[in-house]
Amino acid sequence: SPPHLFFSHPPYIMAKATKTQEEIVAEDQEQVKLTRVLKCLGRTGARGGITQVRVEFLDGSGRSIIRNVKGPVREGDILALLESEREARRLR
Repeated sequence: SPPHLFFSHPPYIMAKATKTQEEIVAEDQEQVKLTRVLKCLGRTGARGGITQVRVEFLDGSGRSIIRNVKGPVREGDILALLESEREARRLR
């Protein structure tokens, strides 16, 4: 008899994807906006694990917004934003 395979979810969820992996990656790259960290404004979050930063878009628009970043970050870093419309509230 064939070996029994253990899955963490029911088989009806495991439908074959209709898009190839290359198509999915190409879609994701269209939505990603590259930004450069201009200034680290401060730490936030219950344990200070979030850094609030001002970023400028690298698309030539010169637009800059404030975002919250989890993990290590410093001025000059390049961030890839999956969502570029939302802006973080300023620290008080």
